[in-house]
Amino acid sequence: QVQLVESGGGSVQAGGSLRLSCAASTLLGGSYCMGWFRQAPGKEREGVAAIDRYGTTTYADSVKARFTISNSAPTLYLQMNSLKPEDTAMYYCAAKFGGCGTVQPAHFAYWGQGTQVTVSS
Repeated sequence: QVQLVESGGGSVQAGGSLRLSCAASTLLGGSYCMGWFRQAPGKEREGVAAIDRYGTTTYADSVKARFTISNSAPTLYLQMNSLKPEDTAMYYCAAKFGGCGTVQPAHFAYWGQGTQVTVSS
């Protein structure tokens, strides 16, 4: 079992920055993928960014050039800059064994409890 614990959420004004952290209970061996997802009220959970064990990253178009995912095992990070009100959501860390492939929530087996990010205009 892999346990994930997120931290770093909070409230910021538009244009501000936050860094989310996700501490894993164990180092993942072999091929794996770790990612950040978010879910706003009334919306489906969506992939934000993912990184595999080789450091290959993928981002949602809406966050490219603003967010940066990095992995310093056993901690995963998401640096979020130039935040917008539409970035407001609960942010979740997730992990799966195997490559990242298509970053869909259903493909990830392990989830954190989430951390709230609120961006005001």
